[in-house]
Amino acid sequence: MKQTKIATAVKISITSKLDGIRSWSLQALDTCPGSIESPGVLVDACKGCYATTGNYRFSNVKAPREFNRIDWQRMDWCDDMVYELTNDEYFRWFDSGDMYSLALAEKMLEVMQRTPWCKHWLPTRMHKFPKFALVLRAMAQLPNVMVRPSSDSIVGEFVSGLHGSVIVPDSRVNPDMVTLCRAYENEGKCNGCRACYDKAVPVIAYPAHGAKIGKVIRIKLA
Repeated sequence: MKQTKIATAVKISITSKLDGIRSWSLQALDTCPGSIESPGVLVDACKGCYATTGNYRFSNVKAPREFNRIDWQRMDWCDDMVYELTNDEYFRWFDSGDMYSLALAEKMLEVMQRTPWCKHWLPTRMHKFPKFALVLRAMAQLPNVMVRPSSDSIVGEFVSGLHGSVIVPDSRVNPDMVTLCRAYENEGKCNGCRACYDKAVPVIAYPAHGAKIGKVIRIKLA
């Protein structure tokens, strides 16, 4: 049952790409243990992270993400999130950051369980850590949740049955049995596409965009 309350303290993000679909986010890299390949070295996909460029560098954009890192630890955070999602049909977790804490992941699972009217999309690299296996499995078993473990590749390499998303150098590179994100055809916006939330779509390929990731790809392919 959807709950009613007066107000919440939850900080929600709205990204233009997502057609107004909302998200809950944390600061990129600071909360992304899965982005680290070895001490001081990021995995290829995170070397060109879009959430470290452009508007994401501004203090007013960072502020709610830094707030959220503390806020989720409140006892009534799950109640507030459930209320916040009362009218949402779709929700994305982490347009930046990741669920770096198992306790956070368990709270997210509770929110997902209590909002069956809302379809959740969770991109994550936390599948690399065994202690997250049970909670990720529980999330994936929910009919309203699509967990997409991210590949670290930027050239379309992924493991079938493990990864749910991968970066490709451009739209001409589309691995077999993979759905290509076509936001590039719509000024970088989803434009009604909801493939990322769809359990019938096992792997999404995202064409790289932006100068930073472009440089990383050129070095990789050199």
